[in-house]
Amino acid sequence: MNRKNKPLKKQLTAEFYHGNIPALCIATIGALAFGTLNLILSWILQQLIDAASGSPDALPLRTLTAISGGFVLLCVAACMLDYVSQPRFIRRAVSRYRTFAFRKLTEKSISSFRDESTATYLSALTSDTASIESDYLAQQLSLISKAVTFTGALGLMLLYSPLMTLIAAAITLLPLVSSLLVGNRVETAQRRVSDRNRDFTAALSDCLGGFSVVKSFKAEKEIFRLFSANNDALEGEKFRMRRIKTIVGMIGAVTGIFAQLGVFLAGTYLALSGYGLTPGVVIMFVNLMNFMIQPIAELPGLLASRRAALGLVDKLADALEKNPTPTGKTQVSRLESGIRLEDVSFSYDGDKNVLHHLSAVFEAGRAYAVVGGSGSGKSTLLSLLMASDLNYTGNILFDGMELRDIAPDSLYELTSVIQQNVFVFNASIRDNVTMFRDFGQEEMDRAIGQAHLNALLNRCGEDYLCGENGNGLSGGEKQRISIARSLLKQSSVLLADEVTAALDAQTAYQVSNDILDLGGITRIVVTHTLEESLLRRYDGILVLKNGHIAETGTFDELMARKEYFYALFTVSQ
Repeated sequence: MNRKNKPLKKQLTAEFYHGNIPALCIATIGALAFGTLNLILSWILQQLIDAASGSPDALPLRTLTAISGGFVLLCVAACMLDYVSQPRFIRRAVSRYRTFAFRKLTEKSISSFRDESTATYLSALTSDTASIESDYLAQQLSLISKAVTFTGALGLMLLYSPLMTLIAAAITLLPLVSSLLVGNRVETAQRRVSDRNRDFTAALSDCLGGFSVVKSFKAEKEIFRLFSANNDALEGEKFRMRRIKTIVGMIGAVTGIFAQLGVFLAGTYLALSGYGLTPGVVIMFVNLMNFMIQPIAELPGLLASRRAALGLVDKLADALEKNPTPTGKTQVSRLESGIRLEDVSFSYDGDKNVLHHLSAVFEAGRAYAVVGGSGSGKSTLLSLLMASDLNYTGNILFDGMELRDIAPDSLYELTSVIQQNVFVFNASIRDNVTMFRDFGQEEMDRAIGQAHLNALLNRCGEDYLCGENGNGLSGGEKQRISIARSLLKQSSVLLADEVTAALDAQTAYQVSNDILDLGGITRIVVTHTLEESLLRRYDGILVLKNGHIAETGTFDELMARKEYFYALFTVSQ
């Protein structure tokens, strides 16, 4: 089956092994070696004890000394194999898994991702991945080693005494049955921990993201209660999971001790009764019992943890497959004619419309302002033009092509959006302008010049770190970085949503002028600032009222009508 056609869960799991088979093979050899060496150690102990007790069948001490020396060297070699291979295998497996998952995440469109929780992915790529690493990747090598010691121990025991092996097998059933009773509860507990961690991550993100709001409203106590409730809920689920795992371990330990004592007593009885068992063989049986009891006692818990880890892979696959990306195929390289709205209506909840029968034309290369009171639908209109939601009625046409039919990648290449809250990475100014891509210096200089970023670069330099979400920059500087990004991208449509709302009057005027100075680009600007000198520069003004188009025209035309726009403008002065 082609890799692209596999279910996403299988694709995610396959990433653990893609290009990672050599390291896995070496790690497997190391696990097999450790299992075999445990069996050899049991045999060496049997021979040493029989030699000490004067058994005639024991090997000479000199021979046993040489064997013990060789055994130590083999242990060192096995440790080196493990040192070289296991960390390398796990590192590559986790790295490829996260990278593949993040790549699939970035393939989502804006409309697909809009209603999803970022906490789901933060949890999946951090704590969930750590659980997968410990409970699936590392444990599968442990399972190999345990499988070798179990089968080898059974074989050696049968070789030395079938009767004693039968007794040991009967006693071993106790830890197996006991572990099965509680082992399967681990998977359910692990899922609950994952869900609580998602909720905790979301709450923590809200608390930190809204820090200034919390302080300004003096809501520290309330936000502390919110944080504490989520923290306590997470730790409560982790406590319950640890308790289940502890119970599994306790049952395994207690029943294991019982089984060891039972084998010891049975072996002693058989030795005293003349069944041909030597003290060394009895001790070897007790030691080999560990290799039978431990895998059996731990197996339900290990398998439950393994299923829980794979359940976390399922959970991530479900999230990635949620809200599939629109399947538009039409490619648009540049806006030549314009954007046309034909009887467009839209509702967020499918019930009450926030936009009603909008029809308008935005000609290519011109600048348009969208104005109106709060809640009139300005930002919603701009959001639809960026295809953040395709559940509208009517038509949105780019050069006559319906927006739903345009390939998302093509649309993102065609358009750029500048929002009120510009996201800035904790990286250099240059990386924030280029979005970590390579551009020629001439292109950079042109974009920086048109966005009026020269003063910032002259003062700080292009390698200046902007801080977390640009906390080392002013609001105007972040907006100019956003403008420079759009220019460097060479989009033919620029959508600006209330970009000056948080800026002081002088900076707001300068940024608005910067946008209007950009020639050859279709600019649609949502603005609350009704500054006459700026409004006169727009080729058209779209006036919204309660989700309807109240008026359209130039500044002079709208003012001459003395209708809704005239009232808005007059009140704002």
